[in-house]
Amino acid sequence: MSPAMVMTSSGQTGKDGTYDSLEISQYQKGVKHMYENGIAHVPKKYILPDAERPNVITEKSSANPPDQLSMKLPVIDFAELQGPNRSQVLKSLAYACENYGFFQLVNHGIKDEIINNMVNVSRRFFEMPLSEREKYMSADMSAPVRYGTSFNQKNDGVFCWRDFLKLVCHPLPDVLSHWPSSPQDFREMAVTYAEETRFLFLMLVEAMLESLGLKNREKKTESILNDVDADEDAIFKELEDGSQLMVVNCYPPCPQPDLTLGMPPHSDYGFLTLLLQDDVKGLQIHQDNWVTVQPIPGSFVVNVGDHLEIFSNGRYKSVLHRVVVNSVKCRISVASLHSFPFTSTVRPSAKLISETNPRRYKDTDFASFLEYIKSCDSKKKNFLESRKLS
Repeated sequence: MSPAMVMTSSGQTGKDGTYDSLEISQYQKGVKHMYENGIAHVPKKYILPDAERPNVITEKSSANPPDQLSMKLPVIDFAELQGPNRSQVLKSLAYACENYGFFQLVNHGIKDEIINNMVNVSRRFFEMPLSEREKYMSADMSAPVRYGTSFNQKNDGVFCWRDFLKLVCHPLPDVLSHWPSSPQDFREMAVTYAEETRFLFLMLVEAMLESLGLKNREKKTESILNDVDADEDAIFKELEDGSQLMVVNCYPPCPQPDLTLGMPPHSDYGFLTLLLQDDVKGLQIHQDNWVTVQPIPGSFVVNVGDHLEIFSNGRYKSVLHRVVVNSVKCRISVASLHSFPFTSTVRPSAKLISETNPRRYKDTDFASFLEYIKSCDSKKKNFLESRKLS
């Protein structure tokens, strides 16, 4: 173990209880760096208060220990959504978004090769030396590429066991030159994946609008004559030109997974998130208790974001979720977060507001979100709560 890691693992603080700048700089190099240096104990900076710690069953022989509480999310068959059973699948989609805020999407049409390549090249990125990865470190929240650690390392009182690479994906010609050029095939694999998930997202948006009763696929030509339907066509166009952010996550093995989290409880700020994960469990959703999602190979876990909850006037729920870690195996996931353009204002759809269901949320925009997370705790559903009308 290097001298720096010995210092970091000791959890020493100054007289005022703060961590000195040298120690903080070690943390900001990330948990992958600590793992590579053979850390044996979770540093104090990563240890959660007792009440916030995960109830993890550790098992030396497995990266996927048995769960006390596990669940299978509602499954939406994308192929069925495109066929004669569309109306029934739309009902299932609405039920999942209203009651779970999550579903697993199968038969989505993205080739296994593209999915496998994305997971593989992501893993190889995090296996590069720190000297290569840290080239992309940035404190600028709007940078086209950001490599970092924890959740929000500038504000986090307790760090979490995650390193990440964030990539702005739209418009691609404006950002691609900033993306990592190593591994050599990273851009090629990531571009293909980003384009495929963007197309899939737009197909899902059409289904979402239809499931909310805002769009009728079979009456598309008539909708031009109807102002409300035309408004929803405009919403679709906004999302078509909207933001896409890809977050590649690495959760290295953790020596004491019962003391920390890979990601704290939070909701996603966007419209929809498409999550690709490897075969290592870790994602948990809060129902009455924290429950672990069982991965389905090749599927996407899709979840409602804060913007969709606002747009649906609270009908579709943005749900708290978190990530637990294990002591045996590295976990890789790729989250593709989609929403309106960064310059757009998000508000409840006028068609979903009535006397019996009054408007529940203020207007919001991406700038408000950025200002909020720069100064406040962006965990849990605090930002969404700040948008609610009393």
